[in-house]
Amino acid sequence: MPADGKPEGSAPHGRGPERLLKRKQFLAVRRGDKRRGRFFLVEVLDRDDTAGPRVGYTVTKKVGNAVVRNRVKRRIREAVRTHAAGDMAAGKDYVIVGREDVLTAPFGQITAELSRRIRGTR
Repeated sequence: MPADGKPEGSAPHGRGPERLLKRKQFLAVRRGDKRRGRFFLVEVLDRDDTAGPRVGYTVTKKVGNAVVRNRVKRRIREAVRTHAAGDMAAGKDYVIVGREDVLTAPFGQITAELSRRIRGTR
């Protein structure tokens, strides 16, 4: 075990990108690019500045009750924190709209698709 106390090969830990919290911020991102996928929709807005990326998470009521929606958001937040945060570009806002398939998919598939959508590749 290294000096930092984390096992070799463990996932990176950290806070991840800054969060979008206000409705006005979420609505602004809707004007940007939309990248659809099986597990989520990623909306991206270029802010034209050099500040770090910001991200917001949302899940519609069509997905299920509050417990189900929160489980979807927790899985997506963890995927961003551990894998996809490094793919986010400075000066951009991201809104990730989760779908119900996130609950049953293997975590590796979620992180792979999220990274692809954030980078803008198919």
